[in-house]
Amino acid sequence: MNPNLSAADLAQAPSWWLLALESRAPFELGASILASPLLHYAARGDGHPVMVLPGLAAGDLTTLPLRQFLQDRGFKPYGWELGPNYGPREGVLESCIARLRELRREHGCKVSLVGWSLGGVYARELAKMLSEDVRDVITLGSPFTGNPRASNAWRLFEFASGKKIGDAKLHEQIKRTPPVPTTSIYSRTDGIVAWQCSLEKNTARSESIEVVASHVGLGMNPAAFYAIADRLAQAEGEWKPFHRDGWRRWAFPDPDRPG
Repeated sequence: MNPNLSAADLAQAPSWWLLALESRAPFELGASILASPLLHYAARGDGHPVMVLPGLAAGDLTTLPLRQFLQDRGFKPYGWELGPNYGPREGVLESCIARLRELRREHGCKVSLVGWSLGGVYARELAKMLSEDVRDVITLGSPFTGNPRASNAWRLFEFASGKKIGDAKLHEQIKRTPPVPTTSIYSRTDGIVAWQCSLEKNTARSESIEVVASHVGLGMNPAAFYAIADRLAQAEGEWKPFHRDGWRRWAFPDPDRPG
């Protein structure tokens, strides 16, 4: 075994039973609806724009519950308006850049990016290219590090995008943390992406937050909703890592525990 390989490099795709547990996603949406009175106490925003990018083979309809929640909390959420996400086909990244710059001009302030799964990979790359336009980045179950085949969706990605995974230079680029405040929200019970591949380094402006969720349910999970609002509500230039004090330790497992 190569001693230089990390746990993420050695990770394998989630097991069949975790994949089967992805069927709980509708219950996570139901839990968010039931938790609406409690989520009313989630952090409020300052009205700045938030661009939400969907996952592989998904479109803006899938991010509607999250965008409605952000709207209720005082943010200005927007879809990516590019139809289903079929991967980095020709023109997709350029269209994302144009959309981001449009929102920046319209609002006269930096834009936050929230990306679900593959959408989070886009969000990270946009923040690297346009750091002066991006306030912060939040990803949900996004596979940005480790073994690119530690997923139950890599074949779907190759089919949908027409591109092969495994380009070492590209994966090294994707691993790099964006130069803006960055949060990765992930779940150890993710049935699509190996959770080790969604772990961000803990630094003065980057972190990981663990929730108990399915991959398909991450964008409609009440704990994820709360964490997203908490991160986005921080004043620009005053970012601090997420804390797990008090009741939060019961809702948000310790991401640094062994496993």
